Order: sequence, then structure tokens, then C-alpha cells
Amino acid sequence: MNNQKPQKPTLSGQRFKTRKRDEKERFDPTQFQDCIIQGLTETGTDLEAVAKFLDASGAKLDYRRYAETLFDILVAGGMLAPGGTLADDMTRTNVCVFAAQEDLETMQAFAQVFNKLIRRYKYLEKGFEDEVKKLLLFLKGFSESERNKLAMLTGILLANGTLNASILNSLYNENLVKEGVSAAFAVKLFKSWINEKDINAVAVSLRKVNMDNRLMELFPANKQSVEHFSKYFTEAGLKELSEYVRNQQTIGARKELQKELQEQMSRGDPFKDIILYVKEEMKKNNIHFMKAFQKIVVLFYKAEVLSEEPILKWYKDAHLAKGKSVFLEQMKKFVEWLKNAEEESESEGEEGD
Repeated sequence: MNNQKPQKPTLSGQRFKTRKRDEKERFDPTQFQDCIIQGLTETGTDLEAVAKFLDASGAKLDYRRYAETLFDILVAGGMLAPGGTLADDMTRTNVCVFAAQEDLETMQAFAQVFNKLIRRYKYLEKGFEDEVKKLLLFLKGFSESERNKLAMLTGILLANGTLNASILNSLYNENLVKEGVSAAFAVKLFKSWINEKDINAVAVSLRKVNMDNRLMELFPANKQSVEHFSKYFTEAGLKELSEYVRNQQTIGARKELQKELQEQMSRGDPFKDIILYVKEEMKKNNIHFMKAFQKIVVLFYKAEVLSEEPILKWYKDAHLAKGKSVFLEQMKKFVEWLKNAEEESESEGEEGD
């Protein structure tokens, strides 16, 4: 009896064809670039036609895979090499931000092109944000005019919500800050941003990404002062931004003072040392701590450093003319509360008798 298992049939000399969708497509940004540039050349400088071309091309071309190439072309006219340069032998187009006129109206028109494209293909949002971060790091590789156009465009896109203010982190690059590129770029950016919205809307956007207290980092460490920031941006025509930063610093300083006072009180530091510290801080920061006066008094009251009697006596007659109206107005509600509390305590005492 033959126990040998029959051999399974084998195929030799035959090759199975792999389905195209299973093959990994070769990454070829150059071919993608040629398609986009050809289309832009045909549309010309009519940005409405450009927007329609980009909308239609998304169904045929792989925007998801070649997002960086797409945005390089729309901004700079072709694929950017590291550092922000265009290769001499690279195909390029003049239908781009860098080749356009350097004015706000033109940049607003280009902003609409980007808005329409990203609204149509939502998956491009992250790629566009990454592109702008990269472009900001490449600023030294661009001409002054190109930087100005990019700054205006970025400000407009920040205003309409296409970009998140977190992209500004790229401006804190040490080399850009050191050479003054970041500050100069920020001037154009904030001008176009505030032109589209207002300083309050800008402040909200900055606060959302914890950027509201970092604007002085646009300057080297030895120039990071409210005075320098205020002078630079006021002279550049951005007085509202200067005042915003000054107010932010004042608020921060007041919070630091209140925090330090609470810590000193909780440690049981001598009252004379606490008073000396307050005097020094108020002198150092001059008028800004006038707004913190009421909170300081309340802190002292809660810590039983001050009682009702001296506070009420001061409010009535023991204050200087300088800043009188400011201090009295601040203390008005607190003093009324103290008076009511004192009257209630007295009436309770009488009832007890």
C-alpha cells in the first residue's frame, strides 16, 4: 500500500499581477508640481479662476499627500528648498503670493483663495498650519517684500480664523529674534490682523493659546522691557498693541504682588517687613499698583493685619490729595461693607444686653 501523500500541484513560471490600488505609489512631488503650475499658468492672475481650478483639481490630484508642495507653490511659486530658496532650475509660476502686488487688498484676495481651498478640503487644515510655521522659520531666506506680503496674508488668515495664533511660536526662533526679523514681521502681521478685527479680538486669540504674555519675546533678552516694546510698536503705528502689552504686564505684576503678600502673611513675616515690601513694589511700579490698592487692603484685613477701625478712619480723613479720588473710589464698596458689618455687630450687641 502506498502511504505517500500526493503532492499538491504547483505553479511555476507564472507571475500574478498586483492590483494597482495595492501598489504603493511612488512619492513624486515634481510631477504634482508640474500639474499645478500648468493649471495656474492657464488661469493667469484671475484669483477667482485660480480658486475654481484648485477646487476641481482636488478630485484628480492627491492634495493630502502633496499638501506641502501645493502650499509652497501658492505662496512662493514653486517647491522650496531648506532655508526658503527656490532652485534655479525648478519650474515656477508667477501666480503666487510672493509674485503679487504688495498691498492689503491683493493679500485679502489671496486669503480668499486659501479659505475656499481649505473649506473645500478640510484635511488640508493641519498641512496649511504646518506650512505657515515652516515659512516663518524660513523668513531670513525671503526678500523684505516677500516677508511683508507673507506677514499681511498671515494677519488676515489669523483674523478670519483660518490659522491659529499658535503658529506665532515660530517667530520666537532665536536667530530671527536676534536679527530683528521677528519684530519687523510682527509689525506688518499685527497691522493687517487689527485692520481686519480689533485689538480685543486679537487679545482673545492670543489668550487662547497662552501667547498674550509672550509678545516681548519678539525682542532679544536685553530688550525685553515694556518701555522698549511700547516705543518700537508705537513708532510703527501700533499704539493699541503697545497699550495692550503694557496692561498685560501691569496685571501680571499686580498678581505677583498679591501672591507674594499672601505668602508673607501665611509665613507670619513681621508686619513692618510686609509694609516695606509693598512700599518698594509700589514705588518701583509707580502708578500701576494704584489699581491694586483695594485688593492689598482686603488681603491685610483678611489676614487680620488691619482692622476695621484704621481702614474707616483712613477713608474718612487720613489720605493725601495725590490719587485721592482713585483710592476712595476703589475702597467705596469695601468700606460700605465694613460699616454695615460694624452696625450689625453693634445692634446684635445691644440686643444681647
